[in-house]
Amino acid sequence: MTSTANQQALVASQFGPRAEAYVTSAVHAQGEDLNRIAGWAAARRPARALDLGCGGGHVAFALSPHADEVVAYDLSPDMLAAVKATAKTKGLANIVTRQGAVESLPFEDASFDMVASRYSAHHWRGFDAALTEARRVLKPGGVAVFADITAPADKLCDTWLQSVELLRDPSHQRDYSQDEWRAALERAGFKPGSPYRHRLRLEFSSWLARMATPPVQAEAIRALFAQAPVEVRAYLALEADNSFSIDSMVMEACPA
Repeated sequence: MTSTANQQALVASQFGPRAEAYVTSAVHAQGEDLNRIAGWAAARRPARALDLGCGGGHVAFALSPHADEVVAYDLSPDMLAAVKATAKTKGLANIVTRQGAVESLPFEDASFDMVASRYSAHHWRGFDAALTEARRVLKPGGVAVFADITAPADKLCDTWLQSVELLRDPSHQRDYSQDEWRAALERAGFKPGSPYRHRLRLEFSSWLARMATPPVQAEAIRALFAQAPVEVRAYLALEADNSFSIDSMVMEACPA
């Protein structure tokens, strides 16, 4: 088994059993970044849109009123089953599901008017490959929108953030900085726009419960927070109950 296959299996095993938790997660079901993605879709009215690494399907649900067809695409069959069931409950008949890896999309060139991805890229084994695939399947004149947690420029804070993320979820690959995002999008053939930046507050107990983080790893996170230097505590806006805040962004990108 290749390293990519191993990572893909880890992602699927982490998220499959927790599909319903992500469908119902308040953190994922709302947010200004999600509103902005819906706004871009409302302005463009794409005939066919792709939710890349759809997870609980919240982007697909937001795109659905504004597109003729939305493809919810994810590595986890359990996630896709949950998305399909929720779309049926919501009466969103234009959402279809497809299973596979983001690094090798089973779609023809220039087959989507809009590609959107939210809180997925930090799990991608092949970050550049996935962005290149997103560019390949996007039509000329189409738009891509990427939203994710962003790593701080400060290396000390970056190390602590990546460590906490990995302890909570071993399928975590990397949170990328805004500059890393922009460079990667340009390498993939996109022209990135100006990002919308915001802070995302994570309530500690529900953040752990959503991923069913084992007790030993949860205690390791608590131990790290207890030892965090002042710079890290300030960056995370660390609270008494270990709830914290991190940087997030949503960025539009068009074919270069």
